[in-house]
Amino acid sequence: MAETDEEKVAGRLHGEQIEPENEENILVRLVYMLLIAVMISLAQTILGAVTVLQFVVMLINNKQPNERLADFGTDLGIWMAKAARFQTAASDVKPWPWTELD
Repeated sequence: MAETDEEKVAGRLHGEQIEPENEENILVRLVYMLLIAVMISLAQTILGAVTVLQFVVMLINNKQPNERLADFGTDLGIWMAKAARFQTAASDVKPWPWTELD
């Protein structure tokens, strides 16, 4: 049975993640948190640009979105969710580039 898009996204967000074996020093975590905060800010800028581009594409293509842009938006959103989980200590798993980009 094939998975729906919603099931695939849910699996990527809530699927099995390998938690680190040992705890990091709190100051090391702070450095990672600062780096990820900058990356989240950049991701928000990219998301805004992709949003405008997708809207223009939809205006030109009779309300049909570009699938590659839509998939990129999904991937970016999943990365941002994983980054937010690390930032808020809901997870100790760091987002890409420290772990695989799934």
